[in-house]
Amino acid sequence: MTFPEWALDAPQRCLYASNASGTVELYTWDRDSDTTRQVTKRPDGTRVGTIDPTGQWVWWFDDEGGNEFGGWRRQPFEGGESEIAVTGLEPSYPAGLALGSDGLAVVGRSTDDGTSVHLARTDGEPATIYEHKEDANVAALSRDGTLLAIEHSEHGDSRHMALRILRIDAGEPSVVGELWDGVGLGLRAVAFAPASGDSRLLVLNERHGRWLPLIWDVETGAQRELDLDLPGDVSARWYHDASALLIGHEYQARGELYRLDLDTNELTRLPTPRGTIGGATARPHGAVEFLWSSGAEPPAVRDVDGRVVFRAPGAAAPESVPVEDAWVDGPGGRIHALVSKPAGVDGPQPTVFLVHGGPTSQDADAFVPGVAAWVDAGFVVVRVNYRGSTGYGSAWRDAIEHRVGLTEIEDIAAVRDWAVSSGLTDPAAVVLAGASWGGYLTLLGLGLRPDAWTLGVAGVPVADYVAAYEDEMEGLRAFDRSLFGGTPETVPERYRQSSPITYADDVRAPVLILAGANDPRCPIRQIDNYIAVLAARNAPHEVYRFDAGHGSLVVEERIRQVEAELSFARRHLGLG
Repeated sequence: MTFPEWALDAPQRCLYASNASGTVELYTWDRDSDTTRQVTKRPDGTRVGTIDPTGQWVWWFDDEGGNEFGGWRRQPFEGGESEIAVTGLEPSYPAGLALGSDGLAVVGRSTDDGTSVHLARTDGEPATIYEHKEDANVAALSRDGTLLAIEHSEHGDSRHMALRILRIDAGEPSVVGELWDGVGLGLRAVAFAPASGDSRLLVLNERHGRWLPLIWDVETGAQRELDLDLPGDVSARWYHDASALLIGHEYQARGELYRLDLDTNELTRLPTPRGTIGGATARPHGAVEFLWSSGAEPPAVRDVDGRVVFRAPGAAAPESVPVEDAWVDGPGGRIHALVSKPAGVDGPQPTVFLVHGGPTSQDADAFVPGVAAWVDAGFVVVRVNYRGSTGYGSAWRDAIEHRVGLTEIEDIAAVRDWAVSSGLTDPAAVVLAGASWGGYLTLLGLGLRPDAWTLGVAGVPVADYVAAYEDEMEGLRAFDRSLFGGTPETVPERYRQSSPITYADDVRAPVLILAGANDPRCPIRQIDNYIAVLAARNAPHEVYRFDAGHGSLVVEERIRQVEAELSFARRHLGLG
């Protein structure tokens, strides 16, 4: 389940996503009656949705077959037929959504032509208030619906956004404020203060080499930086009365929470178990709730008094094993890895290096069913927070730029060599596996370090980077231009060096490739190009195709995929 979002004007009304029905769908939760209701029921599932501030409407993004291309629909919180939420807009990829208490909707759209933002009120057709060829996103709407924050990359770098504030309550929208910290420094708009007439915007910035909060009064231009004495990345949310911030602290693959009093600057640690915080909120009257899990324990919503507030309906996942930390010296600094071992094993073991996606993400001490499945099958699981991962500062995250993939593989290989030399891993039974960016790094690693890996399992990967760039959604093209420093036409050698298909003839390990027919992020054509190279030289490979997008939201399909991955690994390693 995801962390429940609650309506600002009706905090007892909440929305979350869960796979309790067998498919990831949206559910309402009425806290007054403690009842839940499944909102969406679609063959391929529904992941993206929100609840409006009044709690009257649930909005969800309607695409086809998981292709992420479509439009917004809405349905009453209590149930009933859904309807098109905003008429007059052509289908697109989503680029943010902001809803007001008076029926105002601000819709972001992404197409091959760039990004556009549209203002829709209940009494008229949507009006276009922003257009640009570069990537942008609707980020925040003030409580009274007068001010809108847009994150944009008009400077050409979608990995490090700038902010623009528009006044939208009367006549033509006008610019109230601009904020850009310069090359290589990103900004994220979190939320305006939760009171009408309050023009303070909570922002995350990277001025000190990691994510930290600041409060920007967009009307006066005043900025209040909050340089907290906490290592690692810091996030923040408003308390309901704007008297304090709920601080999320992410450090060394674990999370914790603090309360920052804005009058006294007093920072108070809130009690949370050791593990990962998957979302948190300060409810009205100050109660703090959070979604927590660890490598061993599945997720539940808890409060800081230690109570379990909510679990998704249906059977809970069984517990797994706790993770262990490993620190390995690498070419770019110490690399943090997480190790999960089957209970009672000793000596070198079959090991899967399960590589996370993103790349702007990280592996954490959180419950991951895929990790638990590999452990149950008798494998040690090693997860590497390579350069490119979040949670270790901006320099670590951005170290992959212009050496895309090559830098990550150096770090993963360093941890692989440590695992073998330390006696953890059987060098004859080493699986490199991952999905999305992890699938990309799997194919790249099999070609760059063919002697290091016994097998490969690549889910929905980038396989031919030039063809992927040609076919993927525009938001990802912008991301790639930022990573590589240009397009395949302007920096062709960088794309060639970072593309798995360049090294496909060097792959010797058998590889299983899983591909979604409707994937807009890692499109099918570029995967077929890579498979054709393997097939031309009769290289050992298997292909699992499924009729969905960038992964499946259907539980039975995910089970079939995990079964295929485990069966492939055990068969080729002779494990029965």
